[in-house]
Amino acid sequence: MLSWEERRLMVKVAMLYYFEGWTQAEIATKYNVSRPVISKLLNTAKKEGIVEIYIKDETFHTVELEQKLIKKFDLKEVIVVSTAGFAPELAKRQLGKTGASYLAKRTKNVKSLGISWGSTLLSLVEEYPYEHKNNVHIVPIVGGMGSEYVHLHSNQLAFNLAQKMNTTCSYLYAPALVDSLDLKERLVNTKDIAHVLEEARNVELAVVGLGNPFKGSTMEKIGYLNPDDLTSLRKAGAVGDISSRFFDAVGNELQHPLNQRVIGLDLEDIRKIPEVIGIVEGSYKLESIEAALQGGYLDVLITDDRTAQELVENQTYK
Repeated sequence: MLSWEERRLMVKVAMLYYFEGWTQAEIATKYNVSRPVISKLLNTAKKEGIVEIYIKDETFHTVELEQKLIKKFDLKEVIVVSTAGFAPELAKRQLGKTGASYLAKRTKNVKSLGISWGSTLLSLVEEYPYEHKNNVHIVPIVGGMGSEYVHLHSNQLAFNLAQKMNTTCSYLYAPALVDSLDLKERLVNTKDIAHVLEEARNVELAVVGLGNPFKGSTMEKIGYLNPDDLTSLRKAGAVGDISSRFFDAVGNELQHPLNQRVIGLDLEDIRKIPEVIGIVEGSYKLESIEAALQGGYLDVLITDDRTAQELVENQTYK
Protein backbone atom coordinates (compact mmCIF):
# COMPACT_ATOMS: atom_id res chain seq x y z
CA MET A 1 0.00 0.00 0.00
CA LEU A 2 1.54 3.28 -1.12
CA SER A 3 1.70 6.15 1.39
CA TRP A 4 0.23 9.58 0.62
CA GLU A 5 3.77 10.96 0.24
CA GLU A 6 4.75 8.24 -2.26
CA ARG A 7 1.61 8.85 -4.31
CA ARG A 8 2.22 12.63 -4.17
CA LEU A 9 5.81 12.21 -5.46
CA MET A 10 4.60 9.96 -8.28
CA VAL A 11 2.02 12.55 -9.30
CA LYS A 12 4.63 15.35 -9.26
CA VAL A 13 7.06 13.30 -11.37
CA ALA A 14 4.29 12.28 -13.78
CA MET A 15 3.14 15.89 -14.21
CA LEU A 16 6.66 17.05 -15.04
CA TYR A 17 7.20 14.16 -17.47
CA TYR A 18 3.84 14.00 -19.26
CA PHE A 19 2.54 17.58 -18.97
CA GLU A 20 5.64 19.76 -18.71
CA GLY A 21 7.78 17.79 -21.17
CA TRP A 22 10.74 17.27 -18.81
CA THR A 23 13.13 14.41 -19.55
CA GLN A 24 13.68 11.71 -16.95
CA ALA A 25 17.27 12.96 -16.57
CA GLU A 26 16.06 16.51 -15.83
CA ILE A 27 13.58 15.25 -13.24
CA ALA A 28 16.29 13.07 -11.66
CA THR A 29 18.54 16.14 -11.32
CA LYS A 30 15.71 18.15 -9.73
CA TYR A 31 15.09 15.50 -7.07
CA ASN A 32 18.77 14.53 -6.69
CA VAL A 33 18.22 10.85 -7.58
CA SER A 34 19.36 8.61 -10.46
CA ARG A 35 17.40 8.44 -13.72
CA PRO A 36 16.40 4.76 -13.14
CA VAL A 37 14.65 5.87 -9.92
CA ILE A 38 12.49 8.26 -11.97
CA SER A 39 11.81 5.55 -14.55
CA LYS A 40 10.70 3.17 -11.79
CA LEU A 41 8.42 5.82 -10.27
CA LEU A 42 6.75 6.41 -13.65
CA ASN A 43 6.27 2.67 -14.18
CA THR A 44 4.84 2.19 -10.69
CA ALA A 45 2.50 5.12 -11.28
CA LYS A 46 1.14 3.28 -14.32
CA LYS A 47 0.81 -0.03 -12.45
CA GLU A 48 -1.01 1.66 -9.56
CA GLY A 49 -3.45 3.33 -11.96
CA ILE A 50 -2.28 6.80 -11.04
CA VAL A 51 -1.26 7.41 -14.65
CA GLU A 52 -3.28 6.29 -17.64
CA ILE A 53 -3.60 8.76 -20.49
CA TYR A 54 -4.22 11.37 -17.81
CA ILE A 55 -3.16 11.65 -14.17
CA LYS A 56 -5.73 10.00 -11.94
CA ASP A 57 -5.32 10.58 -8.22
CA GLU A 58 -7.05 12.58 -5.51
CA THR A 59 -3.87 14.58 -4.90
CA PHE A 60 -3.84 15.86 -8.50
CA HIS A 61 -5.64 19.08 -7.59
CA THR A 62 -3.24 19.91 -4.75
CA VAL A 63 -0.16 19.04 -6.83
CA GLU A 64 -1.47 21.23 -9.65
CA LEU A 65 -1.85 24.11 -7.18
CA GLU A 66 1.68 23.48 -5.91
CA GLN A 67 3.15 23.70 -9.42
CA LYS A 68 1.26 26.91 -10.17
CA LEU A 69 2.41 28.55 -6.93
CA ILE A 70 6.04 27.50 -7.47
CA LYS A 71 5.96 29.22 -10.87
CA LYS A 72 3.96 32.28 -9.75
CA PHE A 73 6.14 33.11 -6.76
CA ASP A 74 9.44 31.47 -7.82
CA LEU A 75 9.52 29.18 -4.78
CA LYS A 76 11.75 26.18 -4.15
CA GLU A 77 8.86 24.00 -2.94
CA VAL A 78 5.16 24.27 -2.15
CA ILE A 79 3.12 21.69 -0.26
CA VAL A 80 -0.65 22.07 -0.37
CA VAL A 81 -2.65 20.17 2.24
CA SER A 82 -6.27 19.25 1.58
CA THR A 83 -8.31 20.40 4.60
CA ALA A 84 -11.78 20.59 3.01
CA GLY A 85 -14.48 19.99 5.62
CA PHE A 86 -11.99 20.10 8.52
CA ALA A 87 -12.72 22.12 11.65
CA PRO A 88 -10.14 24.93 12.14
CA GLU A 89 -8.17 23.10 14.86
CA LEU A 90 -8.07 19.88 12.84
CA ALA A 91 -6.94 21.81 9.76
CA LYS A 92 -4.09 23.36 11.75
CA ARG A 93 -3.14 19.95 13.10
CA GLN A 94 -3.09 18.48 9.57
CA LEU A 95 -0.86 21.33 8.44
CA GLY A 96 1.42 20.72 11.43
CA LYS A 97 1.67 17.04 10.56
CA THR A 98 2.64 17.82 6.96
CA GLY A 99 5.14 20.46 8.11
CA ALA A 100 6.67 17.99 10.58
CA SER A 101 7.05 15.35 7.86
CA TYR A 102 8.75 17.82 5.49
CA LEU A 103 11.05 19.11 8.23
CA ALA A 104 12.03 15.59 9.33
CA LYS A 105 13.21 14.81 5.78
CA ARG A 106 14.76 18.22 5.17
CA THR A 107 16.96 18.21 8.33
CA LYS A 108 18.92 15.06 7.40
CA ASN A 109 22.09 17.05 6.61
CA VAL A 110 21.29 20.27 8.47
CA LYS A 111 23.35 21.26 11.49
CA SER A 112 21.42 24.35 12.66
CA LEU A 113 17.70 25.00 12.63
CA GLY A 114 15.97 28.27 13.51
CA ILE A 115 12.43 28.37 14.89
CA SER A 116 10.02 31.23 15.42
CA TRP A 117 6.82 31.03 17.49
CA GLY A 118 3.03 30.77 17.26
CA SER A 119 0.12 28.35 17.16
CA THR A 120 0.90 26.82 13.74
CA LEU A 121 4.47 26.01 14.78
CA LEU A 122 3.11 24.55 18.01
CA SER A 123 1.10 22.11 15.85
CA LEU A 124 4.24 21.20 13.92
CA VAL A 125 6.22 20.50 17.09
CA GLU A 126 3.36 18.48 18.60
CA GLU A 127 3.14 16.34 15.45
CA TYR A 128 6.91 15.91 15.06
CA PRO A 129 8.02 12.26 15.50
CA TYR A 130 10.48 11.18 18.17
CA GLU A 131 13.82 10.45 16.47
CA HIS A 132 17.58 10.77 16.88
CA LYS A 133 18.95 13.88 15.18
CA ASN A 134 21.65 14.91 17.61
CA ASN A 135 23.65 16.60 14.84
CA VAL A 136 21.04 19.40 14.64
CA HIS A 137 21.17 22.39 17.01
CA ILE A 138 17.91 24.37 17.37
CA VAL A 139 17.94 28.14 17.83
CA PRO A 140 15.00 30.49 18.55
CA ILE A 141 15.09 33.39 16.07
CA VAL A 142 12.93 35.68 18.22
CA GLY A 143 12.61 36.21 21.97
CA GLY A 144 10.32 33.87 23.85
CA MET A 145 9.73 34.61 27.51
CA GLY A 146 6.65 35.55 29.50
CA SER A 147 4.04 34.16 31.85
CA GLU A 148 1.13 33.91 29.39
CA TYR A 149 0.75 31.31 26.61
CA VAL A 150 4.23 29.97 27.34
CA HIS A 151 3.61 26.90 25.15
CA LEU A 152 3.58 29.15 22.05
CA HIS A 153 6.87 30.93 22.79
CA SER A 154 9.99 30.25 20.75
CA ASN A 155 12.11 29.01 23.67
CA GLN A 156 9.46 26.44 24.64
CA LEU A 157 9.02 25.31 21.04
CA ALA A 158 12.82 25.03 20.60
CA PHE A 159 13.05 22.96 23.80
CA ASN A 160 10.15 20.67 22.87
CA LEU A 161 11.43 20.13 19.33
CA ALA A 162 14.93 19.42 20.66
CA GLN A 163 13.41 16.76 22.93
CA LYS A 164 11.61 15.20 19.97
CA MET A 165 14.86 15.15 17.98
CA ASN A 166 16.95 14.10 20.98
CA THR A 167 19.26 17.03 20.37
CA THR A 168 20.33 20.41 21.78
CA CYS A 169 18.91 23.92 21.64
CA SER A 170 19.76 27.48 22.65
CA TYR A 171 17.51 29.85 24.63
CA LEU A 172 16.92 33.52 23.92
CA TYR A 173 16.40 34.90 27.43
CA ALA A 174 14.17 37.83 26.47
CA PRO A 175 10.57 38.51 25.45
CA ALA A 176 9.74 38.93 21.77
CA LEU A 177 8.65 42.52 22.42
CA VAL A 178 9.95 44.79 25.20
CA ASP A 179 8.54 48.03 26.60
CA SER A 180 11.17 50.46 25.39
CA LEU A 181 13.95 50.90 22.86
CA ASP A 182 16.40 51.58 25.70
CA LEU A 183 15.60 48.23 27.33
CA LYS A 184 15.96 46.47 24.00
CA GLU A 185 19.40 47.99 23.39
CA ARG A 186 20.60 46.94 26.83
CA LEU A 187 19.33 43.38 26.39
CA VAL A 188 20.65 42.74 22.88
CA ASN A 189 24.09 43.91 23.99
CA THR A 190 24.34 41.42 26.83
CA LYS A 191 26.73 38.59 26.08
CA ASP A 192 24.23 35.69 26.20
CA ILE A 193 21.53 37.32 24.06
CA ALA A 194 24.03 38.69 21.53
CA HIS A 195 25.52 35.19 21.18
CA VAL A 196 22.15 33.50 20.51
CA LEU A 197 21.12 36.21 18.02
CA GLU A 198 24.38 35.61 16.17
CA GLU A 199 23.65 31.86 16.18
CA ALA A 200 20.19 32.64 14.77
CA ARG A 201 21.62 34.73 11.93
CA ASN A 202 23.76 31.77 10.87
CA VAL A 203 21.22 28.93 10.87
CA GLU A 204 21.02 26.87 7.68
CA LEU A 205 17.26 26.43 7.80
CA ALA A 206 14.41 28.18 9.61
CA VAL A 207 10.75 27.43 10.11
CA VAL A 208 8.33 30.33 10.65
CA GLY A 209 4.64 31.05 10.93
CA LEU A 210 2.97 34.11 9.51
CA GLY A 211 0.40 36.40 11.11
CA ASN A 212 -2.23 38.94 10.16
CA PRO A 213 -2.23 41.59 12.94
CA PHE A 214 -5.90 42.43 12.40
CA LYS A 215 -7.52 38.99 12.09
CA GLY A 216 -6.94 36.10 14.47
CA SER A 217 -3.70 37.64 15.72
CA THR A 218 -1.85 35.57 18.30
CA MET A 219 0.17 38.68 19.23
CA GLU A 220 -3.06 40.46 20.17
CA LYS A 221 -4.40 37.37 21.97
CA ILE A 222 -1.37 37.06 24.26
CA GLY A 223 -1.24 40.78 25.00
CA TYR A 224 1.67 41.97 22.85
CA LEU A 225 -0.66 44.26 20.86
CA ASN A 226 -3.29 46.61 22.28
CA PRO A 227 -6.01 48.55 20.37
CA ASP A 228 -3.74 51.63 20.03
CA ASP A 229 -0.98 49.46 18.55
CA LEU A 230 -3.42 48.00 16.02
CA THR A 231 -4.61 51.47 15.00
CA SER A 232 -1.02 52.61 14.59
CA LEU A 233 -0.10 49.52 12.55
CA ARG A 234 -3.11 49.97 10.29
CA LYS A 235 -2.15 53.60 9.62
CA ALA A 236 1.41 52.53 8.86
CA GLY A 237 0.16 50.02 6.25
CA ALA A 238 0.98 46.76 8.06
CA VAL A 239 -0.48 43.63 6.45
CA GLY A 240 1.39 40.84 8.22
CA ASP A 241 4.23 39.75 10.46
CA ILE A 242 6.90 37.08 10.57
CA SER A 243 8.61 36.51 13.93
CA SER A 244 6.85 39.63 15.33
CA ARG A 245 8.30 41.83 12.57
CA PHE A 246 5.62 43.73 10.64
CA PHE A 247 5.74 44.35 6.90
CA ASP A 248 3.67 46.28 4.36
CA ALA A 249 1.73 45.18 1.26
CA VAL A 250 4.87 44.88 -0.88
CA GLY A 251 6.86 43.04 1.78
CA ASN A 252 8.99 45.87 3.14
CA GLU A 253 9.70 45.83 6.88
CA LEU A 254 7.89 48.74 8.53
CA GLN A 255 9.85 51.51 10.16
CA HIS A 256 7.54 51.35 13.16
CA PRO A 257 8.17 51.67 16.92
CA LEU A 258 6.87 48.13 17.52
CA ASN A 259 9.40 46.63 15.09
CA GLN A 260 12.16 48.59 16.79
CA ARG A 261 11.32 46.99 20.16
CA VAL A 262 11.45 43.38 18.95
CA ILE A 263 14.26 41.17 20.21
CA GLY A 264 15.04 38.78 17.39
CA LEU A 265 16.10 38.65 13.77
CA ASP A 266 14.83 41.43 11.54
CA LEU A 267 13.28 40.59 8.16
CA GLU A 268 16.50 41.22 6.27
CA ASP A 269 18.26 38.67 8.53
CA ILE A 270 15.46 36.17 7.83
CA ARG A 271 15.71 36.75 4.08
CA LYS A 272 19.42 35.86 4.23
CA ILE A 273 18.81 32.43 5.81
CA PRO A 274 19.51 29.81 3.07
CA GLU A 275 16.07 28.20 3.37
CA VAL A 276 13.00 29.52 5.18
CA ILE A 277 9.94 27.29 5.47
CA GLY A 278 6.69 29.17 6.02
CA ILE A 279 3.73 27.25 7.45
CA VAL A 280 0.45 29.14 7.29
CA GLU A 281 -3.23 28.35 6.87
CA GLY A 282 -6.34 30.43 6.50
CA SER A 283 -7.44 32.51 3.53
CA TYR A 284 -7.87 35.50 5.87
CA LYS A 285 -4.06 35.67 5.70
CA LEU A 286 -4.05 35.91 1.89
CA GLU A 287 -2.72 39.48 1.76
CA SER A 288 -0.14 38.68 4.45
CA ILE A 289 1.15 35.65 2.53
CA GLU A 290 1.35 37.50 -0.79
CA ALA A 291 3.29 40.36 0.79
CA ALA A 292 5.71 37.93 2.49
CA LEU A 293 6.29 36.15 -0.82
CA GLN A 294 6.78 39.45 -2.60
CA GLY A 295 9.33 40.40 0.08
CA GLY A 296 11.25 37.19 -0.66
CA TYR A 297 11.15 35.89 2.92
CA LEU A 298 9.96 32.34 2.16
CA ASP A 299 11.58 29.63 0.05
CA VAL A 300 9.11 26.89 0.93
CA LEU A 301 5.37 27.39 1.53
CA ILE A 302 3.17 24.84 3.30
CA THR A 303 -0.50 25.84 3.25
CA ASP A 304 -4.07 24.57 2.90
CA ASP A 305 -5.85 24.02 -0.42
CA ARG A 306 -8.38 26.84 -0.05
CA THR A 307 -5.66 29.41 0.64
CA ALA A 308 -3.55 27.97 -2.20
CA GLN A 309 -6.47 28.28 -4.62
CA GLU A 310 -6.98 31.93 -3.66
CA LEU A 311 -3.27 32.64 -4.03
CA VAL A 312 -3.34 31.17 -7.54
CA GLU A 313 -6.46 33.11 -8.54
CA ASN A 314 -5.57 36.45 -6.95
CA GLN A 315 -4.44 38.92 -9.60
CA THR A 316 -2.88 41.47 -7.22
CA TYR A 317 0.51 39.77 -7.51
CA LYS A 318 1.67 38.51 -10.90
